[in-house]
Amino acid sequence: MGEHAERVTFLGAAGTVTGSRFLVETGRGRFLVDCGQFQGLKELRLRNWAPFPVEPRSIDAVVLTHAHLDHSGYLPRLAKDGFRGPVLGTAATTVLTKILLADAAHLEEENADYANRKRTSRHQPALPLFTTEDAARVCAELQPYGYGRPVEIPGTGARVTFLRAGHIPGSAILVVELPSGKKIVFSGDLGRYDYPILRDPAVPGEAELVVMESTYGDKRHEDLAGTRRHLVEVIQRSVERGGVLLIPSFAVGRTQTLLSFLRELEDDGEIPILPVVVDSPMATEVSRVTLQHQEEHDEETREQTRRGGNRAVYPHRLRYTSSVAESKELNQVEGGMILISASGMMTGGRILHHASLRLPDERNTLLVVGYQAIGTRGRTLLDGARELKIFGQYVPVRAEIAQIDGLSAHADSDELLRWLGGLSRPPRLTCLVHGEPDSLAGLAERIEQEKGWNVLIPEQEQSVPV
Repeated sequence: MGEHAERVTFLGAAGTVTGSRFLVETGRGRFLVDCGQFQGLKELRLRNWAPFPVEPRSIDAVVLTHAHLDHSGYLPRLAKDGFRGPVLGTAATTVLTKILLADAAHLEEENADYANRKRTSRHQPALPLFTTEDAARVCAELQPYGYGRPVEIPGTGARVTFLRAGHIPGSAILVVELPSGKKIVFSGDLGRYDYPILRDPAVPGEAELVVMESTYGDKRHEDLAGTRRHLVEVIQRSVERGGVLLIPSFAVGRTQTLLSFLRELEDDGEIPILPVVVDSPMATEVSRVTLQHQEEHDEETREQTRRGGNRAVYPHRLRYTSSVAESKELNQVEGGMILISASGMMTGGRILHHASLRLPDERNTLLVVGYQAIGTRGRTLLDGARELKIFGQYVPVRAEIAQIDGLSAHADSDELLRWLGGLSRPPRLTCLVHGEPDSLAGLAERIEQEKGWNVLIPEQEQSVPV
């Protein structure tokens, strides 16, 4: 085997926070760790349409860290272009990936159909990135595995062990053992410590190479006590104004964490028991899946369900909408409601209909509870925009725009360093990915100064020997 037969090539999430795609070559075969879509700025989204840098048929397998679309959402396109291998993930990841990819494919087809009817695209005809048929084909190849036991990656001579990452249900740290015996640890997206519902991130052991996310690599989150206090204050202001509290939230992970927080605040008497509506078919389905996968739950959540069943985890007056008609009925509600809808960065989904109605009214509040990539509507609002383009129209922004960072399901700078402290010895190299330039640079500086380790911020399509 040649000196550089075992290597990692960064085909995405290099210098940016989306599009996680890492090609691992073992000398016997090749597999992808994650196969995500690029999101946010148009120049990034266009990469989804570029030919894949390696022949899809030459890839033996894909291993997923978790189900979010920036980690799984390119799978149907890869299959459309010739990939035919298995897709490995944890049990909850396989369930959630099927939900997310079916929804993404439906939206792709819907958007293409709209563009063709309205002639809004330069391409005639406009085509979807992938179809529901493409999504179904690749979802049939999903293979679920448990945590903590090595699994053979077919055709590669490598093995992978899934460890809990604590980010969303099913999220995993990957410990990859190559044919040479060398190990690579992929952090995936790391979750928080002492956070609702899910267990803490696992200790990763040792590795020659660590590939680590840096979404919040230069930031510290507010502590959970401060987060609770600020959430209470936002809800109280909304109630006092008689407005609706509108929360754009990621359907997978963030919505369920938020629901858990609201239940805690209700039970502690810190907020009134308000109607809480989840207006997102996907978030509804994921909320139920989250409760079903009790192997993911921390001890506190298990104790809650032991005492009061699944109904003890989410708010007292929670209801889910299912139909478009039910969603439209929410337009008649004047105040005293918390309305949670997707998408989390306001790039699409039902949240846009609610925002176009609610943003012009100063009684209302829009609360941002998650990371907002550059170029998204959520980021535009946080940057102070007084109008927002929705469905081709400019909507005035008179509602209060509030933000709570502490609800993020991503580890912050301190938590990332804490996780690295679980390695039993320094790796030869730590590669930082999945972050914007400031986050990458900030985390690299901390690791170099505090640990004295070798750090690389890889460029797109750069290869690193193991």
